[in-house]
Amino acid sequence: MKRRAWITLGAVVLGGGGVAAYAVASPSDGGGGVALRDKRPVKVYDLALPATATDRRELPRRDTGQFSLLGVSWTGATKRLHGTAQVRTHSIATGEWSGWRDLELDVDPLEKPEAGTRGASEPLWVGASDGVQVQVARKNGTTTALPKGLQVNLVDPGVVTDAEAKQPEVTAEPAGFAVESDSPAASTSAAPTDTTSSSAAPTASASASTSPSASATVPTAPPSTVPKPPITSRAGWGADESKVDDPPTYNTDVKSVFVHHTDGANDYSCADSASIVRGIYAYHVDVEGWNDIGYNFLVDKCGTVFEGRAGGTDLPVLGAHTYGWNRESTGIAVLGNYVSTTASNAALTSIARIAAWKLGQYGGDPAGTVQLTAGATQTNYFAKSFTAGTQYTFNRISGHRDGFNTQCPGGSLYGQLQTIRDWAAGPVQGLKTTTVDGAGLSGTTYYAKGAITLHWSATTPAALISKYELLVDGKAVTTTGGSATSAAATLALGSHTVAVRATHQSGKTTTTPALKVVAETTAPTFSTTPKISLRTGTVNTTAVPVALGWKAADDKALREVKLLSPATATFGPTTTTSNRTAASGTASTWSMRAYDFAGNYRTSSPSYTPVILQETSAVKSGSWTSRSSTSYLGGKSYSSSSKSASLTWTFTGSSASWVVSRAASSGQAYVYVDGVKVSTVDLKSSTTQYRQAIWTKTWSSSATHKVKIVVVGTSGRPTITTDGLVYIK
Repeated sequence: MKRRAWITLGAVVLGGGGVAAYAVASPSDGGGGVALRDKRPVKVYDLALPATATDRRELPRRDTGQFSLLGVSWTGATKRLHGTAQVRTHSIATGEWSGWRDLELDVDPLEKPEAGTRGASEPLWVGASDGVQVQVARKNGTTTALPKGLQVNLVDPGVVTDAEAKQPEVTAEPAGFAVESDSPAASTSAAPTDTTSSSAAPTASASASTSPSASATVPTAPPSTVPKPPITSRAGWGADESKVDDPPTYNTDVKSVFVHHTDGANDYSCADSASIVRGIYAYHVDVEGWNDIGYNFLVDKCGTVFEGRAGGTDLPVLGAHTYGWNRESTGIAVLGNYVSTTASNAALTSIARIAAWKLGQYGGDPAGTVQLTAGATQTNYFAKSFTAGTQYTFNRISGHRDGFNTQCPGGSLYGQLQTIRDWAAGPVQGLKTTTVDGAGLSGTTYYAKGAITLHWSATTPAALISKYELLVDGKAVTTTGGSATSAAATLALGSHTVAVRATHQSGKTTTTPALKVVAETTAPTFSTTPKISLRTGTVNTTAVPVALGWKAADDKALREVKLLSPATATFGPTTTTSNRTAASGTASTWSMRAYDFAGNYRTSSPSYTPVILQETSAVKSGSWTSRSSTSYLGGKSYSSSSKSASLTWTFTGSSASWVVSRAASSGQAYVYVDGVKVSTVDLKSSTTQYRQAIWTKTWSSSATHKVKIVVVGTSGRPTITTDGLVYIK
């Protein structure tokens, strides 16, 4: 294999014989405004970690050239670092030093390590930085020496693509380490993943016959049962293809998908995703000595899919992602750390789309299971043991931890794998109707005039849905794309069933429960025309207490009745009366509108006039005294204590009320209607009240009537005071 040729501007010899490249301060940009970035190549800088004790290596705070990703590495790919490695970095954006961050040290071992490959931690994305501090310590209680050749490896992913060059620069061009590297050849089965185990490395199978074989022969790409998702090519993210020495190796097929996370910060900008992928690529190749990036696909939190290992996205390329299981699978890594943070729906959607597409090329059900042959003897994160050459059952879509002793892809993302399986396999999940525009719901039945718009929702992302169909009486009448959430139709008069059918990209369908929708155009009726009648209460010259009454009905279902004038109000379908006030002496239109659930309506608008007849307009009999006060209607009233004294009003109307003043000393009166005694009214009240409608009478229609009141002459309180009569015409 080729070794890297390192060129440094300056170096110092450190304890233990290590050589550390040193930084030269970068000149500040003298220009004004926001500078755009010039393109620059990917660079990898190595700093040796000097020995400060037999069980410790440290690198004090040090200025460096610009980098965005780092890790530690050591001599010997089969060696393990039993201990901890922590880093701090100086942010270019904020000018602050970060806190200490742990590097993942327990990674999948190489299946066939070649001379010159290195052991390494997982790479950690830290964003644009220009300073580093490192400490590596042996695990307490162990006597195992730290591996030799410890280095911290800094990766500047450069500015490679045109899109990146259009972004504002965060710092001046770095002028630290001038390092160039040639990519070394490495085993294509090396596994770039994080683990939680510090146990000895698993044992690879000694016989090729116990594990599925891979081949350099380029196979024919089979068609898939589902569409291929958009994928950013290696050229799109700026892969330097000159780093790849060996041609890709191909598996026979893709039986399963292993989901990973890359570790590192989650607060990256998606505009930097290509840089992150390029940084991981450089780390795998230039630091660890692999032939290519290990993952087959990478996905950022915005859902962008990046081509990983070279060889063709539609081919079964042998990756280096899940030790012991690479030869029957493809690996998808999500940029970021998902130990305690869930992955975004955009990322989950893209994982589901890639998984469904790759498995669909070989007839695999994303929701199913499959038998995989172990390529190594080892245990996984759940302490399940595997023996090389033996078959074991896996979910078609599994997590890295299912095959190897690692916490990858993080507990939160691992908990989302079932969602990924459901979305990838279909049918559409969570499909339900939400609202029906143009229709009203009564009980379990919708009523419409004819035109409706049905709305729905689903939890499966639109990118995985081929189409929606609006079904009327079981037949599709409208078809929409997978991103639609509503569809319209016009129904013929009569009763119908309406539903939505969703077709997943796999072809599987699911249909909502049918809704009953009745199309009808018959308006409601008023069986009793709106009518006002006088009621008891306080009367003013501008406001008379009345009761508004009506009855409405519909042949299907009455929804509501609205009062439109002279005031506004809304009443339920069973309400038939409402206490209101009416202006006296003025004709008012009492307009009401009855609605059914389909939206059909009918309006009734009769007009009524409350009229106040002052006591002076009555025919008197007996002795009456006129009184004056602002408390009386019109400022005057009649009072009498003479037994049998009477007042008679004649009017033409449909309702009448007698208005009086009341007090503790008030007496009683007889009321006659059209010559017939109908009531004895007691005006006595514990409190003094004026302008009180104390007695009312309503007829079914308007006619001429006489109302006569007669003083009873009640013993001890014979006096009554009358304010007049109100009637409705």
